[in-house]
Amino acid sequence: MADTTVVKSLLQLLENLNDGIDSLEAAKSLSVDHQVIVGAVKSLQASENVISAELRSSKHWGLTVEGTEVVEQGSHEARVFSCIPPDGFPHSELMKLPFGKIGFSKALLNKWIRLDKTSEGGPKIFRNVKDIEDHVKDKLLLVKKGSSTELSDKEKNELKKRMLLSEVTVKSYWIVKGSSFSTTVTKQDTDLTAEMIAAGSWKDRKFKAYNFDACGVAPECGHLHPLMKVRTEFRQIFLEMGFTEMPTNNFIESSFWNFDSLFQPQQHPARDQHDTFFLSDPALSHEFPQTYLERKKHSHFKLIYGNNKYKYEWKLEEAQKNILRTHTTAVSARMLYKLAQVKFSPVKYFSIDRVFRNETLDATHLAEFHQIEGVVADYGLTLGDLMGVLHQFFTKLGITKLRFKPAYNPYTEPSMEVFSYHEGLKKWVEVGNSGIFRPEMLLPMGLPEDVSVIAWGLSLERPTMIKYGINNIRELVGHKVNLQMVYDSPLCRLES
Repeated sequence: MADTTVVKSLLQLLENLNDGIDSLEAAKSLSVDHQVIVGAVKSLQASENVISAELRSSKHWGLTVEGTEVVEQGSHEARVFSCIPPDGFPHSELMKLPFGKIGFSKALLNKWIRLDKTSEGGPKIFRNVKDIEDHVKDKLLLVKKGSSTELSDKEKNELKKRMLLSEVTVKSYWIVKGSSFSTTVTKQDTDLTAEMIAAGSWKDRKFKAYNFDACGVAPECGHLHPLMKVRTEFRQIFLEMGFTEMPTNNFIESSFWNFDSLFQPQQHPARDQHDTFFLSDPALSHEFPQTYLERKKHSHFKLIYGNNKYKYEWKLEEAQKNILRTHTTAVSARMLYKLAQVKFSPVKYFSIDRVFRNETLDATHLAEFHQIEGVVADYGLTLGDLMGVLHQFFTKLGITKLRFKPAYNPYTEPSMEVFSYHEGLKKWVEVGNSGIFRPEMLLPMGLPEDVSVIAWGLSLERPTMIKYGINNIRELVGHKVNLQMVYDSPLCRLES
């Protein structure tokens, strides 16, 4: 609500003018802040035809914070010159002063000072002239007084490069009298009450015009994080393909389910503390399916299932160690073991949840991230089936150009990295990893010998960053997230 005193003063000022007045000039004349005049103008615009106001914009040069400092204390080079005594000043000491580095280079360029590198005790700076004129300060004083037109464009640009001047856009209103101008403004009613109707007083009142273009107050509501929007899209694709979601709520996992059950040897580098987070309390797990544990132990050492084994001394204490799971494949191992305990029937599983790795944090890596995983178990599945499912899956994501490259995983054989042609980058980029689970992983669980399990996985954060144009993962996840980005982000639709 505008100040009624300012509104009256503005109307009285207009009454004595034949022409209009700029709102900046009005603010100066009435000795009030410009924003107060703007508020009065907008208040009067609500009263029909009392005034007419046209929004204008103009550019002018203004001092920056550093420019104001120069006006008060002198330019950097002048301050350097003034602080040099007749017997010189150590260069190292000058560089410690706040104005030292810039002032030294500018004063040296102006030939006001000279540097003597042969001085005893290190390089020294001496005056090269008796007196100087601080032209930079003089030019900024002209700008402060509103006489920037006396400076050439070259001079202004030089001061702008030194961040002493900035070009400011000023918006103001040109105010003129309206067709119904009056120095007294009657407040218009905004509500029609039952009392007005009953008494008939509404006939003599003036109501404010209804603004049909005004936006209502946005309702308070929750907002989905971009990561959750993309997660929902992936989840919907899996459900459309007939997959069942696996329970993934156990972030803490034993090394047995995370590594041993996947036929990953106990001396594998992934089990090192540099790659995995180990728990101190509780440090160990004690409840395991004993028959499966024994079979898995033998699969790591003995020559069974027709393949060579790692042939090392498998230790229970290594398998008992509790960790923060490094991949959701540990969940897949649990589900496949559970499947093996009943009469087998083909299944399709998927999961999307957090995993943890002892990564060095940077723009593309976090110690906590999401893994998307798909698993299909059926009789006689081949590499061709895996490629076909992957083509169907990625086509639903809008990715149609795929290539496969042989890779190595401890628990899949054969293994393939999945590449897609990126139209923007004009090159093939990796989008996922895949393979067929090894019999050394499946047979100890009790699954039939002719059952194959194909699987693939990819990241959730990376496609989200690509979708929303985010270059630093720390701007997507963590304490540095800009919540306004979450509020403003539109609904995510993966382009097909």
